[in-house]
Amino acid sequence: MSGGGLLVAGTTSDAGKSVVTAGICRWLVRQGVKVAPFKGQNMSLNSFVTREGAEIGRAQAMQAQAARVEPTALMNPVLLKPGSDRSSQVVLMGKPVGELSARGYHGGRQESLLGTVLECLEELRGTYDAVICEGAGSPAEINLRRTDIVNMGIARAARLPVVVVGDIDRGGVFASFFGTVALLSPEDQALIAGFLVNKFRGDVSLLEPGLDMLQQLTGRRTFGVLPYRHGLGIDEEDGLRVSLRGAVRESTVAPPVGEDVLRVAVCAIPLMSNFTDVDALAAEPGVVVRFVDRPEELVDADLVVVPGTRGTVRALEWLRERGLADAIARRAAEGRPVLGICGGFQVLGERIEDEVESRAGQVEGLGLLPVRVRFAKEKTLTRPSGTALGEPVEGYEIHHGVADVTGGEPFLEGCRVGEVWGTHWHGSLESDGFRRAFLREVAQAAGRRFVPAPDTSFSALREEQLDLLGDLIEEHADTDALLRLIETGAPSGLPFIAPGAPS
Repeated sequence: MSGGGLLVAGTTSDAGKSVVTAGICRWLVRQGVKVAPFKGQNMSLNSFVTREGAEIGRAQAMQAQAARVEPTALMNPVLLKPGSDRSSQVVLMGKPVGELSARGYHGGRQESLLGTVLECLEELRGTYDAVICEGAGSPAEINLRRTDIVNMGIARAARLPVVVVGDIDRGGVFASFFGTVALLSPEDQALIAGFLVNKFRGDVSLLEPGLDMLQQLTGRRTFGVLPYRHGLGIDEEDGLRVSLRGAVRESTVAPPVGEDVLRVAVCAIPLMSNFTDVDALAAEPGVVVRFVDRPEELVDADLVVVPGTRGTVRALEWLRERGLADAIARRAAEGRPVLGICGGFQVLGERIEDEVESRAGQVEGLGLLPVRVRFAKEKTLTRPSGTALGEPVEGYEIHHGVADVTGGEPFLEGCRVGEVWGTHWHGSLESDGFRRAFLREVAQAAGRRFVPAPDTSFSALREEQLDLLGDLIEEHADTDALLRLIETGAPSGLPFIAPGAPS
C-alpha cells in the first residue's frame, strides 16, 4: 500500500513552493509521520551530493533535513543545470547524462523520463507514510503540459491532490489562483484541491472577503494564509535571494563580538553555482556579505570570494571584462585575502584545459595559485572530510575540472599561497571550528579587530529556520484538512472552471 502524498504547486516561480514543502515536511515529522520530499524535475545551479555520491538539488536536500531523513537521488531524479540560456546539463538519478537544448529536452527527452520519475515517487511512497512533492514554475504552463513530469503530469499519473501556493506580496494573487485553475484541463482541475496564500502582511480579516469570493468562483477552499517572515528563503532555486538569511543582501547583521565588522565581497560571476557556500559567513555576527560585479566594490572588502560556477571559462572572461580580474590580482599582490571555491578555485589557477564544459581548449587562468586544471568527462561527486587550520572539516565536491596542484601549502585538497586560498570543497565553511579559524586568519591579514563569535552553530541556525517553517504551517494552515488531503486525496466533485485546456 503506497503512502499518502501531496503536490505543492505554485502560481509562479519563487511563489514559495520550496519553503512550503519544507514546512509541511517539518510539521509532519513533528507529528510522528515518516515523510520524504520529492521533486521530479528541478532546474538549479545549487546542488548537493548525497552520501551515495548522487547530485540533487539543494532544495531537496534542505527539505530532507526538514523531514529528518537522509537525502537520496530518489527525491530529485531529474536535475537540469543551465549552461546557457538555451541548454542545460541533464543529471539523471544523480549522474550527468549529457547536454541538451531546451528544444531537444522538451521535444521528446523529458516525456521519456516520466516513467523513471514515477518509479522513484512510488518507491518513496512505498517506504514513507507521506511524500510531499514540489512542483516547478506553474502547473498552467500550457505550452509544456504535454511533456510535463513535475506538475500535473505526475499529479495525474500518481493521483496526487494539489495545493497551489501564491505569493500575495507580488500582488494579483486572486487572479493568479483563478487563472491557474481555469487554464487546466478538466482532468487536471479535478486534482486541484485548493490554495495556500504565502507572504501575507497585515490583518487577515481584510483578506477574508476575497478568499470567500475565490471559493465561490472556484469551488475550492484556501488551506491557510502564511504571514510574511523575513529570511526564510533557504536553499531555493531562484536568484540571489536564496541564502540562510533569506538574502544576504537583506540580512540583518548581528553586532560583532570584536571591535570591527568583517566585509566579504562575493563576485557575482555568470552561472554562479552553490553560492549558498557563503551562507555560513553571513550567519556570523559582525560579518557583512554582499554580491558585487564592479572592481571598486572590492576596495573595502576584507575577503573576496570567487564562488562556484557552471561556466568556469565564461566566468574567467567576465572577470577580465569587468576589471575584476586585475582587482583580484592586486589584492593578492598586497597580501589581502581571496578565497576561490570550486570553479572560483579553477579561475585562480595558472591554466585551464577545457574540452568538456566550454570546449574552449587551453585558457590562461589568473595565475594566483600553482594549479593546472583539466576538465574530465566524468564528474567528481564526493563528500570529503579532513582537517584544515587545526580543525575538522566536511564538504562536498561537484566538478568536471581535475586540479593538478604543483605548489603552495595544502588546503582542503587545494592550496594556499600567501592570502590566496583555493579548494574544490563546497560547504566547508559550515564546519564551525574551521570557519572561525579561517575568519581569524582573514581578520589578521586584513588588519581588522574582528573576533568570531565563540558559539555560532550553523547547523543549529538551520534547524531553527526549519522549525520556524514548521511553525508557519502548524499555526497558520488548516493542518487537519491538509492531513486529510495527504491521506485520502483530492475531494470528489470539484467543479470545472471554464475555459480549461484541451484534454
